[in-house]
Amino acid sequence: MADPLSLLRQYNINKKEIIERSGEIIFDEFSFPRTAKTNYVIFKSQPKEYYTLESLLFLLKNVHLSHPIYVQRAAGTKIPVVRLPDRKGLLCYLNGETDSASSIDKSVPLEMPNQRSAIAQAQAKRPGDDSVGGEIKKPRVETEQLRLDKKRLEARLEGHKEGTVTTEQIRSLSDAMSVEKIAAIKAKRLAKKRTTIKVDDDLESGVLEHRVFVDAEVDVTKDIVSRERPLRTRTSVLQSSGKQFLKNVLAILQSVKAQEEGKVKQLQNQDPFTNSEARKKPATPVPYNRYDQERFRGKEETEGFKIDTMGTYHGLSLESVKEGVQKPKKVFPSPSPHTQPSKAPRPIPQKPNHPPKRESRTPIILIPAGTTSLITLYNAQDLLQDYKFISSDEKKAQGGRRENEVLIQRRKDIQPAQAGTGGASTTVTVPYRVIDNPARLQPNDWNRVVAVFVQGPAWQFKGWPYSSPVDIFIKTKGFYLKYDEMKTDPNVQKWDVHILTISRNKRHLDKASIIRFWEILDKFMTKNKPHLRF
Repeated sequence: MADPLSLLRQYNINKKEIIERSGEIIFDEFSFPRTAKTNYVIFKSQPKEYYTLESLLFLLKNVHLSHPIYVQRAAGTKIPVVRLPDRKGLLCYLNGETDSASSIDKSVPLEMPNQRSAIAQAQAKRPGDDSVGGEIKKPRVETEQLRLDKKRLEARLEGHKEGTVTTEQIRSLSDAMSVEKIAAIKAKRLAKKRTTIKVDDDLESGVLEHRVFVDAEVDVTKDIVSRERPLRTRTSVLQSSGKQFLKNVLAILQSVKAQEEGKVKQLQNQDPFTNSEARKKPATPVPYNRYDQERFRGKEETEGFKIDTMGTYHGLSLESVKEGVQKPKKVFPSPSPHTQPSKAPRPIPQKPNHPPKRESRTPIILIPAGTTSLITLYNAQDLLQDYKFISSDEKKAQGGRRENEVLIQRRKDIQPAQAGTGGASTTVTVPYRVIDNPARLQPNDWNRVVAVFVQGPAWQFKGWPYSSPVDIFIKTKGFYLKYDEMKTDPNVQKWDVHILTISRNKRHLDKASIIRFWEILDKFMTKNKPHLRF
């Protein structure tokens, strides 16, 4: 088929010469205008547009250049640029690696070529090419004016023969010039010869062969250098691609803020009478704390019974409890008259004034440690805090760093306490701790585990302080995260877990699934974990 794209592909595969002359691109007997449109559709062009023949030919001539440099050269010559998404598929088709391309529009009318005569084809050859047959050469026709011009030229040449110099008229150089002048001319010629570059005729045979070899090596080196691609430059090394400076710094600041808040709370819980300056200050009233009931010891109402509320009555009868039987005191032997009592007073044990250490009320969420899980420590903050799903592979490609645990800040709207007041809701931030290694938890931390994301296999719960998955999902709320087209794991179908689905491509549906997750978790914590902060 004599269309521009097919001819260009055929000539490029067979390494035939393509001639550009006076606004035309010549393929032997066919020629097309430079601006002739092919049937290759430009990427994302509305309405459809097609690449011109000169733009495809310019791409083949500059295929060794990188795309930015190629775009600069094309813009300098005012030739339409082949877009980067089309470049790979177009080159594969033009180089013969593929027989067709998806961007070729077979329904568009093809550009018809111009048929060139045999004389025009002969003129298109390089000068000095004698391969053209005699029948193509123009016949030489001598006119009357041409004959007259020839006779005048012959007469002029005959007249010049009389003024020619014969050998008898040539004199010796020594007769015309002195010896000193001849020597000066020779010295001048030698000095000029030293400064001039020798041509190939003046060189020896071995030197000429060595020079041809060196020229060939230089040509190969130039071809290799032209295909080189700079991997790193001074500018690209200083630029950290895939790093989000603001997000990383905010994560560090949030962790530092959480640590500072913990130190402030520890200072508030310390004894105010630890130093002399604190003793001078009056004691501040301590607010009520439901977990600090030891301060109210001695104020219990026992209704007249002598009951020690802080003691134990294990193994005693009801009568002995009513009579108020106390623990037997240790009896020390009386000192004998031969022994002298010690004058040193006995140390009086003092009760520590420090209140017991307050336990943390931050909820804990456990996620799988496997790399095949949809939620990991790479994307847990984006999913649970920002309501956006980003796969772990994408986070790794962006330069994301895996932490031992993640502290997410959930933004929650709280409605006013009194109904009908018309007050606006208040937005608060509640921290949640997300980890994937249960071995990091202390025994008193398991009471703060409120949710667990399951992956399917039962070995995920190895080392847990519960006997079976049934007991686990009574103490914590289970969730299973999967793509909407994936099948649910058989183990998950047996367990009391809530299934959350997300789409592979529809990111606007992520927020609805995560909002549903928080609603279910809030209901569970209200019923089973009311002592935690949520």
